[in-house]
Amino acid sequence: MRTHLVVAAALLGLSVACAAAQDFPTKPVTLIVPFPPGGGNDALARSVAERMSRTLGQQVVVENRGGAGGTIATRAASKAPPDGYTILLSYTGTLAINPSLYTNAGYDPRKDYAPVGLIGTMPSVLVVHPSVPARSTAELIAYGKANPGKINYAFVPGTVGHITTELFARTAGIELTKIPYKGNGDALANLVGGHVSMMFLSISPIIGNVKGGTLHALAVTTAQRSPQLPDVPPIAESGVAGFSAAIQYGLVAPPGTPRPIIDRLNKELRAALADEQLRAKLANDGAVPVPGTPEEYAAVIDADEKKWAPIVKSLNMKFE
Repeated sequence: MRTHLVVAAALLGLSVACAAAQDFPTKPVTLIVPFPPGGGNDALARSVAERMSRTLGQQVVVENRGGAGGTIATRAASKAPPDGYTILLSYTGTLAINPSLYTNAGYDPRKDYAPVGLIGTMPSVLVVHPSVPARSTAELIAYGKANPGKINYAFVPGTVGHITTELFARTAGIELTKIPYKGNGDALANLVGGHVSMMFLSISPIIGNVKGGTLHALAVTTAQRSPQLPDVPPIAESGVAGFSAAIQYGLVAPPGTPRPIIDRLNKELRAALADEQLRAKLANDGAVPVPGTPEEYAAVIDADEKKWAPIVKSLNMKFE
């Protein structure tokens, strides 16, 4: 008798969940961005949210929650009600790097999220001030080896750019001097001003400087060239064989979110990524749209964490 009651309760719960999924959404959906407004992550999220709002029938509202390299908001999103009304902009930094970088990030990238889908991939760009006597990655490495510690780099502690630079220095066998900043805006301003020598940044904030000649782009971190910088080769082709440090962006929901709701969100995300205007906007920011299934994004999350976790651990870096 008790077994029948348990089964009946389970079926009732399933039917309620299915009914809720069929009606979804009946109110606005909150898309949490784990960084302050104004950055590249925020711009990407707002572009996707605006397009998804059209076909969901409800507005997707971007909510910025910065702090601790994105861990605070990422942790909070994992504990939100699993009803589809709270989703999170996830990316390599928060799901692949932070769990190993922070003493207690407070979440497991595989267990604490229901993947919705991959948005796309984006390279970082190795840029140097014109005063640096190098116009290729190979020349930069040769200069660095001949002048240990003379090249200084700007970074925001704990970011993808920070870890990428440390990986580059270790792989290339050069010694760099670290110059930390609170934000990429100040770091970029000092790079353009010649107060620091180099930095890894996404395309959108530096492309104007590169085209204007105030910065030189030496390489991109993806295996392929970027359409925005077609003359800039991958690092793997220009001095550091096998080097790859692409940034992956996607959407995730709290664990336990009903599969029909995940499927609906995934459907609208894929529709958004098929929109030519959105694709053009993402391309302008240096991103390559990569629509896919929740399972495909789960595999990306797994592979990304397996790649970056040992790198972070080998660098002996920890943040509270």
